[in-house]
Amino acid sequence: MAFSVVMPALEMAQETAPADGVLAGITGVVGSDIPVGQTIAWIVAPGEEAPREKESATAAPRARAGSAAKHDAREAPAAVGHAQGDAEQKVKISPKARRLAKELGVDAGAVCGSGAGGEVLASDVEAAAEAAKSGGKSNGLEIPSTLGRLMAERTAESWKSVPHFFVTRECEAGALNQYRQKIVGEIERTHQVRVSHTDLLVAIAARVLVKHPRLNSSWTAEGIRLHEHVNMGVAIAVNDGVVAAVIPNADGAGVAEIAVQRRDIAERARAGKLRPGDVADGTFTISNLGMYKVDQFSAIIVAPQAAILAVGGIADRIVAVEGRPAVRAMMTLTLSCDHRVVDGARGALFLNELVEALGEPGKWIA
Repeated sequence: MAFSVVMPALEMAQETAPADGVLAGITGVVGSDIPVGQTIAWIVAPGEEAPREKESATAAPRARAGSAAKHDAREAPAAVGHAQGDAEQKVKISPKARRLAKELGVDAGAVCGSGAGGEVLASDVEAAAEAAKSGGKSNGLEIPSTLGRLMAERTAESWKSVPHFFVTRECEAGALNQYRQKIVGEIERTHQVRVSHTDLLVAIAARVLVKHPRLNSSWTAEGIRLHEHVNMGVAIAVNDGVVAAVIPNADGAGVAEIAVQRRDIAERARAGKLRPGDVADGTFTISNLGMYKVDQFSAIIVAPQAAILAVGGIADRIVAVEGRPAVRAMMTLTLSCDHRVVDGARGALFLNELVEALGEPGKWIA
């Protein structure tokens, strides 16, 4: 029985031959370029001739397979893998990389190979070991935490399955600023919390949502579920992602109560101590990036909610007032809607009434 000798990968160049015998039928010429995997010689029994060229094309795969079976105590070529358990048999890995993986404690089956046929090379094993050693960061690659991965999966699923559309309005924020200045001192004295623009937006938006039930609903397999109360989600940035912490029954809560709840859940979120109830049963979400000097953005819906409001920063802008240019404090609101639940007209009517309410905050949350 003759066994083929194929051109090995560089990392395999010093490996043991797959069988005993005499080297015959050498086709390679010193100094020539030979592709990896091409037969360069045959190992034959004494007196046996090397297969002819036509036979070698079909015999090589059978010979290599027979060699691996006959010499199961030796390493097979990289493309065949290592005969040490079912998992490793499925991994294409060079012998050098295999030895290195054992030395460094790297699971070869979890390493993405960069070799010609997807083989795992020594450099791949070293990169994986370095990534694990540095806490998931290597060569610009950052491995997300469980929270980060979960957020990525849910966001991707929402974007893929929910038909989004967006409605945008600019609105004057002068009245909102004045109302906050009016109440911030008293609430800070009585509740030891500083009222933010987000707290006012939560209070006002929750009350406007009561008049627009489709915006405070969820898409389900059975149909559109309308919610009795507004459980307002507030997007909070944490170390490795964003969580939508929920303020329950925001439509009936005062500004001070909302501010205290928002502060408490924000502290728990950043400390990694959120409770299940802190993120459950949200019916609408507000994402405010104004503190990051963002003018305008669009947010992805937190399914199965029907909508989310993206809030830009408040800034002085030149606008037309009664036909003349004037400087006003302005902000931009962008409403993302699930088109299965909310059509364009409903989204626009809600956003228009919200803008009107922000112009008279005392009327809605006095």
